[in-house]
Amino acid sequence: DSRGGAKTSPLYHLRVTDRRKSLDCGFIERVGFFYPVDSGQEERLRIDTYRIEYLQGQGAQLSVLVAKLLKDTTAAA
Repeated sequence: DSRGGAKTSPLYHLRVTDRRKSLDCGFIERVGFFYPVDSGQEERLRIDTYRIEYLQGQGAQLSVLVAKLLKDTTAAA
């Protein structure tokens, strides 16, 4: 997860990184975003579930927060 946005309206990018490298070395790809504060925007969460499933098949592991967000989106659908 990578934080961006303003002080009062944070934005988190859901990123795929290599665990063997530091977080400052960059990331492999972005697979979504999350706005935790409801600011009247139409879309608060976007996750590319097909890409995440593919990466998990290649050995990727989800963070606790991303796993919870993914579970919430699949339960809502």
